[in-house]
Amino acid sequence: MNTSQILAPLFSQLWWMIPLFLIIGAIKAFKPFLKGKMGEFAVSAHVKLYLDKEKYTLLNDCTLPDELNQTTQIDHILLSPYGIFVVETKNYKGWIFGDERQKTWTQKIYKKSYKFQNPLHQNYKHQKVLENILADIVDPALIHSVVVFMPDCEFKTQMPSNVFRGAAWTDYVKGFRDEVIPSTKLKRIQLRIEKEVLEKSWKTNRQHVQNLKDSHADKTV
Repeated sequence: MNTSQILAPLFSQLWWMIPLFLIIGAIKAFKPFLKGKMGEFAVSAHVKLYLDKEKYTLLNDCTLPDELNQTTQIDHILLSPYGIFVVETKNYKGWIFGDERQKTWTQKIYKKSYKFQNPLHQNYKHQKVLENILADIVDPALIHSVVVFMPDCEFKTQMPSNVFRGAAWTDYVKGFRDEVIPSTKLKRIQLRIEKEVLEKSWKTNRQHVQNLKDSHADKTV
């Protein structure tokens, strides 16, 4: 009896495990992506629930070219007469430690600790790219950085005034009450961003990820 004769009955009984393993592998590969999208979905829900739709316009998942012919990916850009808010979302669990000046922050889940880039530093680049794109339209002082963590985490250090858990960030936004951008200019701003933003596609996402890898490689050389 040859090997194929031995394996054939076994394969006929266990063939269903092959697609199962493929599905499990796909879920693991997409888990970080889905986790990030859940955080972005929550911020979109906050805007619909807590902010006046007549005053606030939310642009989601904006991949924009930067001055180095690479890309930056902004989770949300919130347009309003009171200013423009660049929103970075973080869907992390556990305890979060960090301050404004640290290069990396720490996530702690039980006894394990994980480092991640200071989201304020990450969002600073997003803010600067947007400032460059809108340089001839709006004063950079009217573009504000906001970082939003999901409520599953707990801050264990005092956070900067523009870092929040859950929907609390909308109260911060509503604290800007002076109308500093006319409606006609807001429309120009929106049209400029929509003109510059790259098409939402897997190709754009892959290119952005590759740009991040190239940038990281340059820093380690």
